[in-house]
Amino acid sequence: MNTVIIAKVTADGKLEIPPEVLAQLQPSTEYEVSITEDEIVLKKITKPNVDLNEFLQGLEDLEPDPNQPTLEEISEIVKDVRQELWTNS
Repeated sequence: MNTVIIAKVTADGKLEIPPEVLAQLQPSTEYEVSITEDEIVLKKITKPNVDLNEFLQGLEDLEPDPNQPTLEEISEIVKDVRQELWTNS
């Protein structure tokens, strides 16, 4: 259903949004604004819903990283970085 509602810009440059439009807006909702020569369009930005269980299952389904360092290698890297930080301070 297309409904034509008139909004106007006041003398001090503010957009007066009619109550019928305000009733459709939710606090903190963000809108993408597209501007052309003939129109200004507000499009609600919807953030994707993330299903945590689906995300975690996807992580479990991933193959192990063949280049992942071992705990010993990580420990050695941390030791080297700490030594370098202490030497430079």
